[in-house]
Amino acid sequence: MTFPDITPDLKTAMPELRGRLLANESLAPLTWFRVGGPAQVLFTPADADDLAYFLKHLPTDIPLYVIGVGSNLIVRDGGVPGVVIRLAPRAFGEVKAEGDIVTAGTAALDKRVAEVAASANLAGLEFLFGIPGTIGGALRMNAGANGGETKDILIEAIAVDRNGETHRFNNAEMKFTYRASGVDPALIFTAARFRGTPSAPEAIRARMAEVQAHRETAQPIREKTGGSTFKNPPGHSAWKLVDAAGCRGLRVGGAQVSEMHCNFLINTGSSASADDIETLGETVRERVKASSGIELQWEIKRIGIKAS
Repeated sequence: MTFPDITPDLKTAMPELRGRLLANESLAPLTWFRVGGPAQVLFTPADADDLAYFLKHLPTDIPLYVIGVGSNLIVRDGGVPGVVIRLAPRAFGEVKAEGDIVTAGTAALDKRVAEVAASANLAGLEFLFGIPGTIGGALRMNAGANGGETKDILIEAIAVDRNGETHRFNNAEMKFTYRASGVDPALIFTAARFRGTPSAPEAIRARMAEVQAHRETAQPIREKTGGSTFKNPPGHSAWKLVDAAGCRGLRVGGAQVSEMHCNFLINTGSSASADDIETLGETVRERVKASSGIELQWEIKRIGIKAS
């Protein structure tokens, strides 16, 4: 499927734009599932000023989405109408530690932020070592693992709105809840500051090793997956509900519920479609509801339209 090419009009309306605009660019290679259709427009801004300029001049009727490394994302097979923005590590991936503060661009990998904090002998960020996403995603969904959450360490997040205006949010203003934040979803995060706690380097490294060992032994990290599929309902573990509903190993087309960790869906090969994966997820939700009466909520973000 292809969309009408609107990049010439955008370039005309934005003569000072420095970032890259690509029409009908496949998004499948940019996601961990390796499935899905194209973006009508894929925009990679040159820096934060370029992003603000683009947003200020983008017509408000054009849909807008932001992606990171695609580790927690399903792009539907029909593609994504409108503009998809991808913040590149070169422009938005700097990480540095000064005193007990770690500053990171939102394209920085969570794992990289944990490593920089560890090198500065700062504890409290080790849980990020086990999250295969970027800081932008961590801010948006209050990412957490191994007993830690983004809300535990955030000092301030910086974002740009659809008018190109910059906003700063302290921890309370982010309105964090379990796997969510209350900030306007139209805002695009560009950077954040976190506070660590000075600690012995050997203790920090030991904790990071524990986090990594847990991932390697309990999660299908070498598969084409999207990480945790469903949020844990209050008082329950999603994987236990999925397992109790008889869904471990369940397949739809080329998609399968992981045998290792049944809150993970995997693309078993080149034959899976985004629809296979999403249908499998919905089938799991139906079976869990029938089995336990609990309605699982998606943790993985889904964007785009289904193939016609």
